[in-house]
Amino acid sequence: MHTNHWLGSPGLGAAMMAVVATTTISTTDASAQMYPLRPVTMVVPFAAGGPSDTAARILSEGMRVPLGQSIVVENVVGAAGSIGVGRVARAAPDGYTLSFGHWSTHVVNGAVYPLQYDLLKDFEPISLLPSNPMLIVSKSAVPATDLNELIMWLKANEDKASAGTSGPGSGSHIAALYFQRITGTQFRFVPYRGTGPALQDLMAGHIDLVVDQVSNSLPHARRGLLKAFAVTAKTRLASAPDIPTVDEAGAPGLHLEIWYGLWAPKGTPKDVIARINSAVVKALADPAVRQRFSELGMDVPPRDQQTPEALAAHHQSEIEKWWPLIKAANITVN
Repeated sequence: MHTNHWLGSPGLGAAMMAVVATTTISTTDASAQMYPLRPVTMVVPFAAGGPSDTAARILSEGMRVPLGQSIVVENVVGAAGSIGVGRVARAAPDGYTLSFGHWSTHVVNGAVYPLQYDLLKDFEPISLLPSNPMLIVSKSAVPATDLNELIMWLKANEDKASAGTSGPGSGSHIAALYFQRITGTQFRFVPYRGTGPALQDLMAGHIDLVVDQVSNSLPHARRGLLKAFAVTAKTRLASAPDIPTVDEAGAPGLHLEIWYGLWAPKGTPKDVIARINSAVVKALADPAVRQRFSELGMDVPPRDQQTPEALAAHHQSEIEKWWPLIKAANITVN
């Protein structure tokens, strides 16, 4: 009878198992050390030139050196960002396709759209990123010098006044809805493929109002191409101390902040997530990167909030906070 002697020998068996275990660990370590072997794609679910695109390009450039590869920003637009996020949900979980999104794409859309993916279960959190309040801006021709005068003008012109948005349920749409509710105004919504195109039409005088992220609208307001009335924050911006808060200007309680985050498809290896997170942390610690975000009115989260766990917790709490409010507003997608 043939006997497999090494199986019967405790010493040899243990040695062989140790070899197998060591090989497995080495392979895992090697995968972490080898990643990334090629450029990484960061999917931005909005148009080029908008606030998300701008923030993503600042971050991706800051991550390039610590990650050891270039990061290609890919703009995948449509359905208030849900098409781009869905592309990442279906991507291979290998760390080469990442979802750059924010409060609107990863919270609001779940309450507005019948999504083909689960915002919490189908993604691996990587890091919480800088946040941005909104700025209430109008075209230059609006005859108002402060927010109270703007509200009076809107009430007098509610049959023809219009506000640009990034689509139903977008941050700009939710913010404008809150603006209407708090100020008692009415105006029609004009959806765009992103707030970049909406601002272009605002500056051209085709629409009257946009409630947009500071990072996107402040540069135009500084150049005198738009009128800025108030920020949707509790305190004035260090980058624009001359612009009052909504509480000071006449729309108390209109507080809204767009926080950003970075996610990977569900099932992406933890060592790869850790590698990407490390690159994000190093980028957010870079003085040049921090300065660029600051110039856009964006606040970098504290170091202890830049972990996958912190993003997961914040994401969950924001969904619990906002979904009931948004669903109660009966926002329809058409």
